[in-house]
Amino acid sequence: MTSTEPLLSLRHLSTEFSTTDGTVARALEDVSFDVHPGQTVGLVGESGCGKTTTLLSIMRLLPVTARITSGQVLFNGKDLLALSETDMRRYRWKELSIVFQGAMNALNPVMTIGEQIREAIILHDLMDKTHANRRVNELLDMVGIAPSRRDQYPHEYSGGMRQRAMIAMALACQPCLLFADEPTTALDVMVQAQILELLQKIQRLLGLAVVLVTHDLGVVAEVCDTVVVMYGGKVAENGPVDEVYNAPQHPYTQRLLEAFPDLNRPAGSLAVIPGTPPRLNALPPGCRFAPRCHKAFERCRVEAPAETDLGGGHTAACHLLEKAEAHQ
Repeated sequence: MTSTEPLLSLRHLSTEFSTTDGTVARALEDVSFDVHPGQTVGLVGESGCGKTTTLLSIMRLLPVTARITSGQVLFNGKDLLALSETDMRRYRWKELSIVFQGAMNALNPVMTIGEQIREAIILHDLMDKTHANRRVNELLDMVGIAPSRRDQYPHEYSGGMRQRAMIAMALACQPCLLFADEPTTALDVMVQAQILELLQKIQRLLGLAVVLVTHDLGVVAEVCDTVVVMYGGKVAENGPVDEVYNAPQHPYTQRLLEAFPDLNRPAGSLAVIPGTPPRLNALPPGCRFAPRCHKAFERCRVEAPAETDLGGGHTAACHLLEKAEAHQ
């Protein structure tokens, strides 16, 4: 169930990186989408398409080599990009929080799990140490870890337990929006299913909005309401999951879905997307997918397509849709 007013709105967000050879990598360009309260939005696409950079731009946790060049990040109507760093700290973890990819690297190896969760609570002046310890126990129990294990170190946890601990930490300050960056990476299939089930349970329990970054189209189909398909730092297609999956309009989305195993499809008919994604410091003119697109024509190679509104919250950026619209 979603509200009519978005909790988070990205409007024409663009981010670039300075590279060691002096060139500029345009990691995000003109990215726009909404997240409504209680909604799960999936960000999908190949590695390097801008999914993680989108999350880090929203949270304003980009490395020093990166900068946001334009756009707005509206959270409950307030532009997070216009805030001072001090004011932005009041939003991080308390309003919007993130589960980073690779729990072993994200956790401090010389602090116990309990200390790390408690530190987040105390740093935001939410409660004293005694009450914070109680909150740690509640959070660990919520994510399926026995509170008696709070004084153990990250290396004493399995991969799945470390990921659960990261989720507990992200929930420590009771945010209303949670970003999950590839939360099932490097976990076996059974543990992946458990982590996804946990995220869904917590979302229902706390009424969270969730933005899930993943390569797995099956996961998106199972847990997301809306999907944002990214390619080369831009949004290729965006819309309700059922509509995008059943009637994909962008050739990239079509190829992604055709390349995904489906028991209802005859054996041996998986599609292959030739080539590789573009280098972000040497982007092609025109549509960024044109060099790999099975439907590209001359205009695609010289002119970037505009976003076409397909109705019902479904949009896609492809010249073929503009041609179809012109003939209606």
